[in-house]
Amino acid sequence: MHLDPILPKLVGVILAILVLGALLRLLRQPYAIGYLIAGVLLGPSGLGVIDDEASVQRLGAFGVVILLFFVGMEVSLPRLAERWKVALLGTLLQIVGSLAFVGVLGYLLAWPLSRIILLGFVISLSSTAIVIKLLQDWGELDSKIGQDVIAILIAQDLAIVPMLLTLQIMGGEEIGPGALALQIVGGVAFVGCLGWLVVKKEIRLPLGKTLREDHELQVFTALIFCFGLALLTGVLGLSTALGAFLAGVVISTAQETKWVTERMESFRVVFVALFFVSVGMLIDLDFVRQNAGVLALLLFGVLLTNTLLNAAILRGLGDRWRSGLYGGALLSQIGEFSFVLAAVGLQAQFVSTFAYQATVATIALTLMVSPFWVGIVRRLTRSSEPPAPGDSSAAPSSEPDPEATSPEV
Repeated sequence: MHLDPILPKLVGVILAILVLGALLRLLRQPYAIGYLIAGVLLGPSGLGVIDDEASVQRLGAFGVVILLFFVGMEVSLPRLAERWKVALLGTLLQIVGSLAFVGVLGYLLAWPLSRIILLGFVISLSSTAIVIKLLQDWGELDSKIGQDVIAILIAQDLAIVPMLLTLQIMGGEEIGPGALALQIVGGVAFVGCLGWLVVKKEIRLPLGKTLREDHELQVFTALIFCFGLALLTGVLGLSTALGAFLAGVVISTAQETKWVTERMESFRVVFVALFFVSVGMLIDLDFVRQNAGVLALLLFGVLLTNTLLNAAILRGLGDRWRSGLYGGALLSQIGEFSFVLAAVGLQAQFVSTFAYQATVATIALTLMVSPFWVGIVRRLTRSSEPPAPGDSSAAPSSEPDPEATSPEV
């Protein structure tokens, strides 16, 4: 019997990912950490088991799309709409604050304006994939601080469009009026669809009775909505993840689609794992070893600065200091879309090759370290704070307490 030589390698990769994820889960750490470590170990700078980085990264991009689809199904759209001020002001203040911080640093180091704007944009974005996974693991997706953070994350995903336009214009690239018009139309249509769903509160899909009775058709319908709207927003020049999020909102608003979560959970698990593995593969261990001191300083500076900046913003928008610090920690890492901004900056020669590698390494390291950072801040801020009325973010963790469940002697 002929054995495909790629199969043993593929099976070994899957086994390593599962084992690392299970071990870290036993240590009460998110699965994401295991996936990231697996990416580092199996990637080109580790054991070199996976050498086709581009394919894995493309599969990982599907993970973000699937994750945002599930986020759209799980968030409370009316509660999210109530936080439009948090989304708009929070994101705007975060971008301005990041630009100001990098501006001071750039002034001291005599950086050109283009580099300051690029790096300010890069550190102002947070990781939707990491934050949503942490909130899901801790049962805080529907909490007040969880909803505030999600609102800001969605606004950040929308902000990537004007950021890219700004960098392209600064780099001398001409933006056609057709492409610009498409992006404007896409952004307006996205916000309009969300507003319509908030007003409608509940919709009905065609062939609702058939959907309820045919489980395979349920999966096909959900995927058609997910990838169809993701394709549409991509064609309009927006993030495909935004289209997937909108599809999730549509599915959650329809009466006939209460079945989607259990039918598609396996899709989410597989593709989200691939996303985190692809991020781990971006970390060049040789580059990290040679520049450990600089990268450690950048890592700590980014996490601390973003935590304090976002905490101050959330406090100014009505959250308590403790909740604000927790929300700031959730938003402290640099997001996956920042890889795109960094690549645009390298192409436009805003940064050198070394600065680009340092930026990519810092982004990947913040994604890897942030679950530990968030966990520490979460324990410190929740240890003595009484719950606010109607705020489930201060509720006890959903994970079982071994001491509480053990029988009394």
